[in-house]
Amino acid sequence: MNWHVFGDSLTIQQMNAPLIQILGLAHIGIRVHDLERSVRFYELLGFTKTAGPIGPEPVAILDHPSGLEVNLVLNAPNASEPNVLMDLPEKHPGITHFALLCPDIIAAKERLEAAGIALSGGPVRLGPAAQGIFVRDPDRNVIELHQRG
Repeated sequence: MNWHVFGDSLTIQQMNAPLIQILGLAHIGIRVHDLERSVRFYELLGFTKTAGPIGPEPVAILDHPSGLEVNLVLNAPNASEPNVLMDLPEKHPGITHFALLCPDIIAAKERLEAAGIALSGGPVRLGPAAQGIFVRDPDRNVIELHQRG
């Protein structure tokens, strides 16, 4: 399918195409430079390394009690490069961050600060009742901790 033509013409409903059934989010893949450093960071968020590195582009699998899975893709060649989606003036398409539901972002903020991890943004109000804080992992990937009202 040519997405440029598709995006400018008919919708899925107009084409009478059946919708693809999605049951949930299987995992989030995050490119990293140093596995041990990244695992230590994600452990602060409650993740546990359960497998890996495995595969041709080595991937380590981290699981969370909430059911969320993070795949750390171990192929970032340089730990000090900027995040091209967030740190450069020219904006590119792509995923800028992911948000994790958090029941108490103030407690999370205190725990992160106690571990020596500074926030990259927030706390900010997100609508009438929600709020969030933002943090960077060791490879500058952005994570929002999102508290619903």
